[in-house]
Amino acid sequence: MILEERLVTYINSLDTGNTAILDAIEREALDSFVPIIRKETQSFLKLLLAMKRPARILEVGTAVGFSAILMAEYNPVPCEIVTIENYEKRIHAARENFKRAGKEEQITLLFGDAAEVLKTLEGKFDLIFMDAAKGQYINFLPEVLRLLARGGTLVSDNVLQDGDIIESHYVVTRRNRTIYKRMREYLYELTHHEALVTAVLPVGDGLTVSEKVKEVQDEQGGAAGAGQQP
Repeated sequence: MILEERLVTYINSLDTGNTAILDAIEREALDSFVPIIRKETQSFLKLLLAMKRPARILEVGTAVGFSAILMAEYNPVPCEIVTIENYEKRIHAARENFKRAGKEEQITLLFGDAAEVLKTLEGKFDLIFMDAAKGQYINFLPEVLRLLARGGTLVSDNVLQDGDIIESHYVVTRRNRTIYKRMREYLYELTHHEALVTAVLPVGDGLTVSEKVKEVQDEQGGAAGAGQQP
């Protein structure tokens, strides 16, 4: 817990709730121990959708489809959503949930490794929501930046790892050290990239919100970074 638990409980008590179908999918996911975005993150996404009104949205990490449906429900303008999922057992549940919500025509679900699927996508997206394997964010970034429109927003979830991100490398359990190292690299790249303006927020398990302010190309034609973390 990044913020004091009582404070988070109070903030969430002010939440006005979601549509009936989202409430049902959320209950089912929690009962099945399927991770979905936290209440604070849901509220933030609703605000961002109202402010940015994105016409084209890309999500990396579908799970059972909860956040894709939430973005379809609460975006005040008609939009196209493309979402990518690599865990085969959740594909059927996500597709069924899209049908239940009446969003199967609006949401396109692509199955496969996002590192490969992202390379096949064309066109620009106004909003990209990153909610996949945390250790892969840094690997997805070049293609994500290629696909993000200038003036578009990249939101990355679960970046503070319940506070572990600030701990010494030696305190982090051995099995989590690779994720820890890659996430620190990812946060450094987002906050130092010349094409982005980024804020790191203690919302949920940590969010980054990045605005793409210009296009930058490297010698290979990909998004260029601002340098390597020392």
